[in-house]
Amino acid sequence: MTLEELLQRAAEEREKQAAFRHTIRVCVAAGCLSAGSDKVKAALQAEVEARGLKHTCQVKGVGCLGLCSVGPLIAVDDAYCRNVTPEDAGGIIDRLGDRPAERLYLSAEMPFFARQQKIVLENSGRIDPERIEDYIAADGYQALLYALHEMTPAEVIREVTESGLRGRGGAGYPTGLKWSTVAKADGGGQKYVICNADEGDPGAFMDRSVLESDPHRVIEGMAIAGYAVGANRGFIYVRAEYPLAIQRLRAAIRQAERAGLLGNEIGGTTFDFSIAVRLGAGAFVCGEETALMASIEGKRGQPRPRPPYPAESGLYGKPTLINNVETFANIAPIIRKGGAWFAAIGTEKSKGTKVFALAGDVQNTGLVEVPMGLTLRDVVFDIGGGIPNGGRFKAVQTGGPSGGCVPEQYLDMPVDYESLTKLGSIMGSGGMIVMADTACMVDVARYFMEFCMTESCGKCVPCRVGTAQMYGLLTRITKGLATAEDLQLLEDLCDMVRNTSLCGLGQSAPNPVSSTLRYFRDEYLAHIAGRTCPAGKCEMVADPEKEVA
Repeated sequence: MTLEELLQRAAEEREKQAAFRHTIRVCVAAGCLSAGSDKVKAALQAEVEARGLKHTCQVKGVGCLGLCSVGPLIAVDDAYCRNVTPEDAGGIIDRLGDRPAERLYLSAEMPFFARQQKIVLENSGRIDPERIEDYIAADGYQALLYALHEMTPAEVIREVTESGLRGRGGAGYPTGLKWSTVAKADGGGQKYVICNADEGDPGAFMDRSVLESDPHRVIEGMAIAGYAVGANRGFIYVRAEYPLAIQRLRAAIRQAERAGLLGNEIGGTTFDFSIAVRLGAGAFVCGEETALMASIEGKRGQPRPRPPYPAESGLYGKPTLINNVETFANIAPIIRKGGAWFAAIGTEKSKGTKVFALAGDVQNTGLVEVPMGLTLRDVVFDIGGGIPNGGRFKAVQTGGPSGGCVPEQYLDMPVDYESLTKLGSIMGSGGMIVMADTACMVDVARYFMEFCMTESCGKCVPCRVGTAQMYGLLTRITKGLATAEDLQLLEDLCDMVRNTSLCGLGQSAPNPVSSTLRYFRDEYLAHIAGRTCPAGKCEMVADPEKEVA
């Protein structure tokens, strides 16, 4: 398919969709599907059919609409309807062209929707993820064909570099620099592109949602990356717990191949690029790039020392580019609109937007995309709607098990890579868990340490033994069995595990402990000296001497 043919196909599809007077978009991502949105969609389609409206009203399944806390969520033209049931279908059709019933109605002007700035999620909730035609109508694959016909690989990399895009998988490494390193590497004719979709952080669902809602966007970004760095093969490593994402990814790859947008001689050029899906068994450590590559190769998913880095010697010993889902999802709009456009969004060092999975003790849980530099207060209280039932905010945990807990006094801090790092947390892949004052911060640290201990691959002693020892100390503290010496030992272990572990899992495992010690030390001391849990969460041992004996 040439660029001209693609543009013609896009125009034809847009014309077809413009013929409908009304469009009802039903979320069929995993969250709403679990609440029965497939039955809602079927009921709406039946009503439209029964009333002879199929030529004027379109009912389509779309990806995530964002506000997961009120699913099933649908969009009727420019308004939203929450908690929809199949029984609501008739009433919704009755009011087409008017405002939906009050008990269902959500305004598109509410802060949750109005304050977002969508780049990665611009198609989520708008297109049918199972139809390539919908993606093409939304300017899909134009960036790929434009790059192949009008740009050299070096020009593509220059545009990505100018954008200031940093890896959205957690480390925030400059994407353009990584691409240029792989492009310069000598692979003897073979290089690889890998999409890291091994999303393992508790409470995180950003990558899953993008893959379920807009799979072609990730495919297009990978193909552009392959052209830029000189790779002809790509792999998407996704955990097997994401069956819907896997199904839609595989369907999208087949559709792109049939359309001549993947495979051999893409767009009538000499560029070949194929993509295969590889399933992970759910090991958190396989989110680390060297462990991920070992898993793709059929080996046990364990990290290896670096250097050499994957850009030089990666999958099967060949130069390999690894980026995560959100990073690749930013590429097509950067090529379409230019690196300068993207660089104008965000802060001086953190460009563009960031997708967050907003979860925990917050009114509006779901998926949000905001410009870098927006404050935590804006995200939690304006977009998120604050703590339910008039509760009081205590902390927000960012970055998953590798991140830290940010207290109330820093709510007005801008959300960017540098600011979060200064506070002892990280951006991570985008998990954001809000905690009310009913949370015990020692127990929170213990929860994340248990996760890291369980997920340690066991290859290096500092992580394998250190996380277990730290978990044991935290357990003693929550039971009222610890001493001041135990607290000092816990801090010493944080330093040792951070500085001597082999990979990022162990190096960042102490972050939740360190950040809670930094901002909530009084809770640790209350558990140790006073044998009380200020939040009332921890159950103290009745007789410590008997327990120790």
